[in-house]
Amino acid sequence: MLFQPPLPPFYNGLTEAQISERISKGKAKLGSRLIILGHHYQQNEVIQFADFVGDSLKLSQVGADQQEAEFIVFCGVHFMAESADILSDDRVKVILPDLSAGCSMADMANLDQLEEAWDFLDLECHDNVIPITYVNSAASIKAFCGAHQGACCTSSNARAVLDWAFDQGEKVLFLPDQHLGRNTAFAMGIPLDEMIVYDPKLPNGGLTKSQVNDAKVLLWKGHCSVHALFTTAQCDEIRRIDPAYNILVHPECSWEVVQQADLSGSTEFIIQTVRQSPAGSQWAIGTEIHLVDRLVHDHPDKTIRSLAGIQCLCTTMYRIDLKHLAWAIDNLIEGNIVNQIVVAPDTKRLAVIALERMLANLSPNPVAIA
Repeated sequence: MLFQPPLPPFYNGLTEAQISERISKGKAKLGSRLIILGHHYQQNEVIQFADFVGDSLKLSQVGADQQEAEFIVFCGVHFMAESADILSDDRVKVILPDLSAGCSMADMANLDQLEEAWDFLDLECHDNVIPITYVNSAASIKAFCGAHQGACCTSSNARAVLDWAFDQGEKVLFLPDQHLGRNTAFAMGIPLDEMIVYDPKLPNGGLTKSQVNDAKVLLWKGHCSVHALFTTAQCDEIRRIDPAYNILVHPECSWEVVQQADLSGSTEFIIQTVRQSPAGSQWAIGTEIHLVDRLVHDHPDKTIRSLAGIQCLCTTMYRIDLKHLAWAIDNLIEGNIVNQIVVAPDTKRLAVIALERMLANLSPNPVAIA
């Protein structure tokens, strides 16, 4: 995780109203030179200033499409800002208001670990392995996939990407989220006994040569710390409270939770499913609490709650707050660029290849996977 120095004491003396006023005036002064992107999991106080709200890849694409923008302030986490820099022109400066806003899932796969895993697979595996990385990963991981005939995927099009991957080779190495990989492969008809978990903390991933050769899908041992909080016991409790509830979860949840849910799909699938559901319908949703709360606010004619009885909060996303946003914008007005996220040219070139293999050949398919 990168280190974020403390903000100047001046910002601690401001009220929320004063900070909001500074942000509004700063946005007006910079005009079309500035684009603020807000991820779905971001807190409402920050989202109110976002020019665009969406998931990580959608926001990066939207940001890259803004021809007049000189600065993109990404209210998300580090890998998202990297993706925005990868897809944007060199003239555009991408800024992350708080450098400590990382992603525990993305941090579970680093390039050294992946290269070690690849050496082992290349030595022990007779089949052609295609590396597929979830967009929730570092730019270096995306670049590795681009350099090794692989691709990126989102939770919307993971199934389509895996279909493509199996047309290219006999096996898939899916990283960094084992749950999205397992849930997607299982929905495609691949049995659990043809999937194995590669643990980067163990020699050879904790696997034998025979295990590797017998498997069809190798799942990296990574997970989302938020979606790991949802359990089958919570599903049972919701059914006990009121069987009329529809359980709708993100595929980053465990396989057991997805199997107990009524529906599972990407963030966009969750939003559209609730939006298109009839008035009076009841929903218990397994995803980050800020998105759930926003759905509650936007759909007062429906009963919506979190699947969990605890706050399933993305704590690193929460580090992006009004003070850091105001500080970043104030510096832009003064001609200073703080917290710029820059992906090295070679890494960017290879990461683009992985993204383009997904975007050029595949279309999003946000259908439920359970």
